[in-house]
Amino acid sequence: MKHIQIHDFVKWELDMFLRECNFTDDEREFFERRAKNMPIQRIAEEMNISIGKADQLSRKVKNKIIKVL
Repeated sequence: MKHIQIHDFVKWELDMFLRECNFTDDEREFFERRAKNMPIQRIAEEMNISIGKADQLSRKVKNKIIKVL
């Protein structure tokens, strides 16, 4: 089975996640950038956070998405 990435979801699914996942501001910003298929390293640079913090945000966002699904 293919590993699903955030950018693989369709618009209505992305909108549902934004509405239902109760993201923090940082998680929302991370989610929106990943939805545009932006690499985690670039997100870290643009958000002025470490790669470790970006990985942590990635895990938190994925866990919230899983709960909604």
